[in-house]
Amino acid sequence: SISYNRSSEQCHTVGDALLKCSFSVLRVRAQANSRARSCPATKPKMLNVHLVPHTHDDVGWLKTVDQYYYGGRNDIQHAGVQYILDSVVAALQKDPARRFIYVETAFFYRWWKQQNPSTRRVVTQLVEQGRLEFINGGWCMSDEATTHYSAVIDQMTLGLRFLNDTFGECGRPRVAWHIDPFGHAREHASLFAQMGFDGFFFGRLDYQDKARRMKAREMEMVWRASQSLKPPAADLFTGVLPNGYNPPPGFCWDQSCSDAPVQDDPDLDDYNVDMLVATFLNIASAQAQVYKTNHIVMTMGSDFQYENANLWYKNMDKLIRYVNAQQANGSVVNVLYSTPSCYLQELHLANLTWPLKTDDFFPYADDAHDFWTGYFTSRPALKRYERLSNSLLQTCNQLEVLGGAKSRSGPFGEGHSDTMSKAMAVAQHHDAVSGTERQHVAYDYAKRLATGWAHCQVLVRNSLAVLSGSDVPRVFCENLNISVCPLTEGSKKFSMNVYNPLARVVTWSVRLPVNGTSYSVTDSNGKEMDSQVSVDRGYAKYELVFEVQAPPMGYTTYSVTLLKAHPARAPTTPKAPASMQNKVRASSHAEGPVTTPQHKIVQGWSGLLEGSSFIAKCPLCGRYNASGGDAESRQASGAYIFRPNSSTPISINQNPNISTLQEVRQQFSPWVSQVVRLYNGSRELELEWTVGPVPVADGLGKEVITRLDSNISSAGYFYTDSNGREVMERRKDYRPTWDLKQTEPIAGNYYPINSRAFIKDGRNQMTVVTDRSQGVSSIYNGSLEIMLHRRLLHDDVRGVEEPLSEPGEFADGLVVRGRLLVMLTPPETAADMHRPLAQGMVLQPMLSFQEGALPRNGSSRLSQFSGLQAALPPAVHLLTVSQWSNDSVLLRLEHQYESSESKTYSLPVTVNLQKLFSTLEIVGVSEMSLGANQWKEDMKRLQWKPSTGTNTHAARQTAAFHRPYPTPWEITLQPMEIRTFLLRVQRR
Repeated sequence: SISYNRSSEQCHTVGDALLKCSFSVLRVRAQANSRARSCPATKPKMLNVHLVPHTHDDVGWLKTVDQYYYGGRNDIQHAGVQYILDSVVAALQKDPARRFIYVETAFFYRWWKQQNPSTRRVVTQLVEQGRLEFINGGWCMSDEATTHYSAVIDQMTLGLRFLNDTFGECGRPRVAWHIDPFGHAREHASLFAQMGFDGFFFGRLDYQDKARRMKAREMEMVWRASQSLKPPAADLFTGVLPNGYNPPPGFCWDQSCSDAPVQDDPDLDDYNVDMLVATFLNIASAQAQVYKTNHIVMTMGSDFQYENANLWYKNMDKLIRYVNAQQANGSVVNVLYSTPSCYLQELHLANLTWPLKTDDFFPYADDAHDFWTGYFTSRPALKRYERLSNSLLQTCNQLEVLGGAKSRSGPFGEGHSDTMSKAMAVAQHHDAVSGTERQHVAYDYAKRLATGWAHCQVLVRNSLAVLSGSDVPRVFCENLNISVCPLTEGSKKFSMNVYNPLARVVTWSVRLPVNGTSYSVTDSNGKEMDSQVSVDRGYAKYELVFEVQAPPMGYTTYSVTLLKAHPARAPTTPKAPASMQNKVRASSHAEGPVTTPQHKIVQGWSGLLEGSSFIAKCPLCGRYNASGGDAESRQASGAYIFRPNSSTPISINQNPNISTLQEVRQQFSPWVSQVVRLYNGSRELELEWTVGPVPVADGLGKEVITRLDSNISSAGYFYTDSNGREVMERRKDYRPTWDLKQTEPIAGNYYPINSRAFIKDGRNQMTVVTDRSQGVSSIYNGSLEIMLHRRLLHDDVRGVEEPLSEPGEFADGLVVRGRLLVMLTPPETAADMHRPLAQGMVLQPMLSFQEGALPRNGSSRLSQFSGLQAALPPAVHLLTVSQWSNDSVLLRLEHQYESSESKTYSLPVTVNLQKLFSTLEIVGVSEMSLGANQWKEDMKRLQWKPSTGTNTHAARQTAAFHRPYPTPWEITLQPMEIRTFLLRVQRR
């Protein structure tokens, strides 16, 4: 059978062995019904106020994860998560009416491991009774602007799996809960819907949008989060919480608060019950005026609250009792302990029609001059390190599957991906990759990733030893971006393994630091490769450049031999073509490398565009001086907020020094430079930028941008990706949802990008693919500007209490290097290029090196290998290949094109699972939800009726969730669809 026989299994979790179903199918559904019965009773003819006791526990921010858990460094912030959970569990046992929700699985996982069996039994009972409810369920509450969708899925899967393995179906979260992220991405909502969530609640909303929604009573809506997936696949009920995530004013009873407790002894002078009840009734009545039903929600908690849960519950018990006592006097307000899922259930039972939302919630501003758009770029080095770590994690997961048990325990020791998985999951937190943490916390995030790298590299060494038959030690050169690799610099002969995590053949230009002037490079078949040595810009003397090609989900090996070690003559500078020189003088920018006969670098962009009506300039390097610290106490730029002191960027140097060797090198200033490359056979221009240390001796913080200008008639429109997937249309000084009053012409037009942005007209499209998350805008017609780096001298008064001024290696400011790929195409074919380019930028080949040349005749060593029988179709992306248990593998396949962006690839595509892997035989398959914590056939979400668009109830009857297979092993992907499978495998 190709499906597991789940109905007979007597396991209580989806995850172990052969998936371990949540009891039987019948028991799963019965348990789901019992969850509804665990909700407290409400009164249909009254205003029901749902009090939701909660804590918001940042997985790092002002303190590190460890400091927050244990309660260390309370001189920075008083917070200790372990005490919160201890206190809440004790308080919940005192009254069965009490409720509590918990979100951050990273903390709960730690706490659970330290509990004795008796406490575990108590907690399990609280979960089964619905008194302790897990909400969201990810390892953290991820940022929504700067995270890549693949990493978001992974961190959610990690948290959801732990909850399922620990508590079964009762531990499965029904509601997504992002109360603190600083703006909300449409792709996040789409992912949550595909994970099976019934609804989504968040706290932060642009102040203009919130004012309009309150007036129109549209604080709750149906968010249609995909233009490609057929409704209701990506439809998600979404609610905006009334007070962010804080309690109503005057009703905070945490030990960190100063509000008066409920003093209910009438014999005392400070008796305040009547006043508190009247205040509460007024607040409830006012809140009810901006919501649609007779149910409203109040969040009773905030950051790291409930260390002394008794304070909260003792006062809430009294509040509920005294407010409800007024019903005898004609009050129509009913107060109760509740949870987001119980509140959502009541909204669903109201059977109303809800407003439809189709755009997103960026950018976010909390006042007229306070746009939270700076963090799109804050800490660019950490953002890049996180992206590289994601690539390594996917490679590590794949090689664990391909190498089998020996990859985890082999000739190089014990290796695993768990540490990297957890480090990457923590890095998705909304104060981690966002760059909004304190400096010592940023160091801690980087340290965790580095530790994850070390464990993964052991696994990679073991797996490649198994696959290749060579146990010669391997070296990973992690500092190639600054041209440091002791093995390549000092060895006369070495081999380089190139592992490709993508499911298609990739071609990649490798640049290795060397000290020789001539080398022989051969591929795995002994074929001599074109290569060249150029003067290096980093720490090494020279740079060896050659092109490599690697098979899908596999590796190939190259041998490099030193031919000439003595110094070469100083290279002469070839003269650029006259047409290129003219363009440099006219625009003050260089426009491409010159021709070289040896390597795959050809004449630049001007040659590429010859005969075209399109004109483009290489980037302007400029900066905005940051606001802050002046006599008028203007809102300062900081880790979160971007606020330049002028709407006109300052050019760093309009006449950069230009050298044309095998590439164009531009030196704009001592702290800003760029290399421009165009490789033979490529239609994308590579811009390698280096920025820093950013000077601040003039007392001004600086926010560095690069701007690409063109003659495209973009008319104020530009386009950005949402978490690396679907594309969002943007328009200068405009919001689709409300009439914008623009108060910040620069910061108010910035949006996040994770992988690409573009502008277009009817004839041409200019697309930029990035190597990390950044902020982007189109301030001028035909231009794109991308913020590269920020160094600021003032705090933006949003809680960090520390300027964003990264010290760098020498304490004089951080130096950052990155890449942009720029392509010029007709709009109708642009996606055919930028989709695979963006995936290639996210999942880059992994290089490892071994001393000595590659063995040839008579050797049993396998110098080339692919884990796939054949490359997948161009529209299909291999999103996840991960070991789930000893004989099962988690597989995600993704259609990477939107429904209307490509005439060639925006079509359904079919993949045969049995013809997928070269070394694994699939003997069983079962489809799961995107979060891998439910069987797809059991994923039943609440149905909602939007005010416009397709009726979701009708759509459910025709949704393409349960398409019959053309053959038992063939699965079909629709545009933008991700399908998740648990495979039972045997090694061939």
